[in-house]
Amino acid sequence: MQLSVIIPCYNEEAVIAETCRQLTEVMKKLPHGYELIFVNDGSRDATLQILRELAEKDSAVKVLGFSRNFGHQCAVAAGLRHCAGDVAVIIDADLQDPPAVILEMLDIMKATQANVVYGVRKHRKGESWFKLFTAKIFYRLLNYLSDVKFPVDTGDFRLMDRQIINEFNALKEKNKYIRGLISWMGFKQVPCYYEREERFAGETKYPLRKMLRFAMIGLFYFSKKPLKLATSLGFFCVFLGLAFVLWMFVSRFFLGGITVQGWISTIAIVVFFGGVQLLTIGVLGQYIGNIFDETKGRPEYIVSEKIHFD
Repeated sequence: MQLSVIIPCYNEEAVIAETCRQLTEVMKKLPHGYELIFVNDGSRDATLQILRELAEKDSAVKVLGFSRNFGHQCAVAAGLRHCAGDVAVIIDADLQDPPAVILEMLDIMKATQANVVYGVRKHRKGESWFKLFTAKIFYRLLNYLSDVKFPVDTGDFRLMDRQIINEFNALKEKNKYIRGLISWMGFKQVPCYYEREERFAGETKYPLRKMLRFAMIGLFYFSKKPLKLATSLGFFCVFLGLAFVLWMFVSRFFLGGITVQGWISTIAIVVFFGGVQLLTIGVLGQYIGNIFDETKGRPEYIVSEKIHFD
């Protein structure tokens, strides 16, 4: 059996050599072969040059280089498409997911005969309360809105067998939400609980802007309920508008308030019904934009460099 380790990288010059060292140390404990597939996602620092040097010293280190930054999910998809292992594990380059947990995942997969072993974070060290809170809300909201239930408090750190890899590679959609797609496939999937560490070095590659974009992909690619929510929101805004009218009536005749005739009712109608219309158009626009992206037929990514690939 051969194990493929897929490591997406973007501006990780401060940590990438240590990541390779720790992964190699763990892989050498295995009784079978392995490959480390580093996918350079258009890094603007010295990440690619460091990967070239690492590959020169170790033939098990393989490198895919993108022509520009295409995003973390595209990097993972490229690694899965190019891996040769019977099983593959996805792990980020920042060492927040400890490489030693891979051995535990392999033991769980063997013991349970599972197709997927996904990492569940018991604790997330070194992250702000805002990120922890928003992540918790997002996963639970996505679970509520989606027709497919996802395990909460998980990322892309997971081990999967060749059947899952082949099924994933057969999917044709472009903007992939990988953890969602793998859950959507079904088969036998079991958790592996672990402590998530602080980032070893460097800065996070998921600022608020990217987190929001990632959340939008997960939400609008895995649920049609936002379209239904627009109707519910419309009823809510109608109720709120009526509440404003009632408040205007009470204020005018019982509280002695001075109001310009028709002003509050006009504002209530314009603000709330206008808000419903804009929100509905925005939701429709997201779905139409997704359809537009898929129909263009462009590749998910462009590989400009390969090292140690036949």
